[in-house]
Formats: sequence, structure tokens, C-alpha cells
Amino acid sequence: MLSTLIADFRIIFDRDPAARNWLEVLFCYPGLQALLFHRFAHQLYRWRMPFIPRLISHIARFLTGIEIHPGAAIGCGVFIDHGMGVVIGETAIVGNYALIYQGVTLGGTGKQSGKRHPTLGENVVVGAGAKVLGNLQIGDNVRIGAGSVVLRDVPSDCTVVGVPGRIVYRSGERVGPLEHGRLPDSEAQVIRALVDRIEALEQQLKVLQPAKPQPLPEPILVSVSGSDEAEAIANEPEFDHATACRLRDKVIEEFLNGSGI
Repeated sequence: MLSTLIADFRIIFDRDPAARNWLEVLFCYPGLQALLFHRFAHQLYRWRMPFIPRLISHIARFLTGIEIHPGAAIGCGVFIDHGMGVVIGETAIVGNYALIYQGVTLGGTGKQSGKRHPTLGENVVVGAGAKVLGNLQIGDNVRIGAGSVVLRDVPSDCTVVGVPGRIVYRSGERVGPLEHGRLPDSEAQVIRALVDRIEALEQQLKVLQPAKPQPLPEPILVSVSGSDEAEAIANEPEFDHATACRLRDKVIEEFLNGSGI
């Protein structure tokens, strides 16, 4: 157990640039403190001691904001960063050198007995607010994006993003565990592909149209809540199809460049 505690302590300096000295880490890092409580409670749990392990877990939750059931098996070198709101269920297994951020839940999906919580491999990164639910197998070197909800098994060496979580492979490229800004955005890629497809169909339609231009139907502008610009253009007397296309392109561009997509 001593070697495991040393690994838990040292990994903080490798993964947190704010860690400056051992005294600060020992007294001011709730993730480390929660693991210290858990290591002791887990050993008592394995000896089948009643009540005391759960009491230790409850005290640790009160002091750190991190709830780890004493039955959970946690490997060495695990770092719970900040940690407020982290919940790890009874039958959860966390592999060596995992990185878990605040608000993460490793939980179950029902009241069935037996193995009902996820198993995380080694070097897994679980982003802030992510939920991994059920008896799932998460492979080694997996990254789960912040806010994702994982409901299926995830193979090794890939990334999961979205609700529900979608697997995005990153073969041939090694990404550091702290580089959350490089998570791929599958939704934006799909939307961009659809937009490109629409533009290609519009070009084909122009080629197939007869030489004499046909009168275009009056465009219908759907007013977006909070978009004063769209309402102003709609009220212009010379509003035409080209203006509608420009507005549409601007809305799509803002959507694709937005922080949520």
C-alpha cells in the first residue's frame, strides 16, 4: 500500500502545473486526501468489516466532496483533479494512472446485484462532468470528453465525445492527457459534410436548369430568437433570394464556429 500511496502523490506533480511543493499537495489536494481515506477503507472492506468502511467513506465525502464506495478497486497513480462531485460506485474498477476530473460519475444503471459499475483501463482520462454508466469495459489510453455520457464499451486508444458518447478513433497520433482542446468534434464534422453536400447539389441544379431563368418563389425567413439582424433584413423592401442565402451562410458559419459545436 505504501508504494501505491507514493505513486498517488508523485503523479500530481506530473499532471498538475499548479502543484508547487509537497506540503501544498498533501494538505490542499482533496483528490489525494480522498484516495488516502479510500485505501484504508478498501482494505477494511476486503476484510469484510461491517459499517466502519462506509463510515470512513462518508467522512471522506464530507471533507473532500468526493464519494468513493469502499468496495471500488482503484489502481496506483490515479489522480482526481479538483474532484468536487466525483462519484465512484461499489463495483467500479479504475486502472493505473487514470486521470479523473470534477463531476465525474462512474455509476450503475439499475438495482441489479453483482458487477454493475464500469471498469477503466490504464491511462484513461475522464473529462469534467462525464458520466460512465453500467458494467462497461473502457480500454487503455481512452479519453472521455467533458460532459460526455458513455453507455457502451469503448476499445483502447480512442476518444469518446457527446451525449450519448460516440467513439472517435485517433489512430497514429499520440495526444497528451491534458490536451483537452484537441478533442475531435464529430457533430461539427457531420454538419460540415451535410452543408458541403447541399452546396454540391445546388451546383448540379444550376447546371440542369434551362437557360431561361424561372421565377423563384418568395423566400420564407424563419426568425431566430434573439437575431435582430435577421428581422431587419426580412423587413427590407428589396429582400431577395441572394440576401436569404447570405443570411443562411452567416447563420451556418456562426453555428459551426460556436463554442458548443
